Amino acid sequence: MFGRNAKSEIDSLIGISARIEGDLVFTGGLRIDGEVHGNVIAGGEADSVLIVSEHARIEGEVRCANLVVNGYIAGTVRSTELLELQPKGRIHGDVHYRLLEMHGGALVTGKLTHEAAPMPAAEPVFHLGVTAEGASA
Repeated sequence: MFGRNAKSEIDSLIGISARIEGDLVFTGGLRIDGEVHGNVIAGGEADSVLIVSEHARIEGEVRCANLVVNGYIAGTVRSTELLELQPKGRIHGDVHYRLLEMHGGALVTGKLTHEAAPMPAAEPVFHLGVTAEGASA
């Protein structure tokens, strides 16, 4: 969807009957079907994928590259690549995103902030000097 190049492999799963108390740090792909009471943060965010299913509930900050939300998040959300809000997705908190795909029925209660892609390093600029005779060097 929309040129998504995120890895589609899920490395870890938090089942529907699981409840985690405390912060969760992951790499790669993670699907949450249960509850997390704490922050969910991708270590090495470059190609991370987090899927929050319609049964999932997160109470805490969420930070990753690619995020698909069809459940409930109460806290600040930061997606450095693509944030997809599916029809049953609910976010109560401020959202920072680079690309946003929002389906009908999704709800955000908070401030949406678009963050542009990082600018590539500027190329050096060379100025031509003028010689004593008035000719360019």
